[in-house]
Amino acid sequence: MTAPEPLASRPYASLLAKGEDRRQRILGVAERLLARNGWRNTSLAQIAKEAGVTPAGLLHHFESKEHLLNAVLDARDADDEIHADYRSGDLVTELGRVPERFDRAPELVGTFTVLLVENIAPEAPLHDRLLNRYQSAVEIIVAIIERGQRSGKYRPDIDGASKAVEILAFIYGMETLWLLDPSIQLAEVFKGYAESLGRELAPRSST
Repeated sequence: MTAPEPLASRPYASLLAKGEDRRQRILGVAERLLARNGWRNTSLAQIAKEAGVTPAGLLHHFESKEHLLNAVLDARDADDEIHADYRSGDLVTELGRVPERFDRAPELVGTFTVLLVENIAPEAPLHDRLLNRYQSAVEIIVAIIERGQRSGKYRPDIDGASKAVEILAFIYGMETLWLLDPSIQLAEVFKGYAESLGRELAPRSST
């Protein structure tokens, strides 16, 4: 009995790998064009041309423009899941690490910010998803603050919901300002805000 042929040597495995490479290339081009032109001014034909595939080839991987837009947001969510630990980590520490995303994946920052602005209207294709994403982020931060309050790490009189909105407003705002002026020293700005937040959340001295 002969050993099974290694997966990597099978023709269909090579085709799958090429297909995934093509999909990632399309996604990368979409992120760049969407960040520059917005989704209203970016067509699937433009993305296909710059990615070096036919329109039919693009539709093989992304069946519609909305499908592609959601895939771009999936990439942003996946990046957050891999590199952030908001659910169980320290809020101040994780906030100070946010600028790493700007160096690691600037296209994702730009694309997300543009899509967020363009989908504010309730009838926009990504409105519900972005609203749900924001609400989930609020819930995660509130849970971290409340957990810290129960353990005595954070002041008990801090309103978690209000503080969560403030934190997210700061992050979203800095992403927008960075797109406007990339010379902003993000590491210093986020470090200062994180340290200020840490002092605000810390229990008051009894002396």
